[in-house]
Amino acid sequence: MKKIFLLLLSSVMFLISACAITSNPSGHNDYELIFPSDKYPETALHISGAIAQGHSNVCTIDRVGAEENRKESLAGIDTRNGYDRDEWPMAMCKEGGKGASVAYIAPSDNRGAGSWVGNQLADYPDGTKVAFIVKKPENIFPTSESADGKITYKSCSEVREAGAAPLRKGDPGYSTKLDRDGDGIACET
Repeated sequence: MKKIFLLLLSSVMFLISACAITSNPSGHNDYELIFPSDKYPETALHISGAIAQGHSNVCTIDRVGAEENRKESLAGIDTRNGYDRDEWPMAMCKEGGKGASVAYIAPSDNRGAGSWVGNQLADYPDGTKVAFIVKKPENIFPTSESADGKITYKSCSEVREAGAAPLRKGDPGYSTKLDRDGDGIACET
């Protein structure tokens, strides 16, 4: 019986440690959010760099002020074809707005990260303070390398996530399996 109890207890502890949001009993913040740096490496690199340069790692949720914060943070920063403008602190944070760090990020990375964060914070009311824990990603441009060192991709989704789309014949990672219409360009957007 004791073994079963210990097994159940260790399973529960594992599940708790795997959660992205944890309460923060220190009193400075309400919660801590562990950002998935390896899943969204470009966004993680931007956030970790902005924090290292003195921007807050805390997001005080302020959805009402998000539109105005976005206008202020992106003022004077031109759009670039094929990139999103990522803001840190985010527009939905009271700390965002004028003076926020802005970086050009691949749309798949930026939008995926934004969706992930939005889902994590959806149930928390305005005024909630969330400390972001962001580890600098180990692999900024995820690819797969074969045993001979050549870059390979399993799917066009993987190519897009790496920011390598479209691939042309001769490019690292190009393969005919990704070039469905056989025109020499794979993973066309």
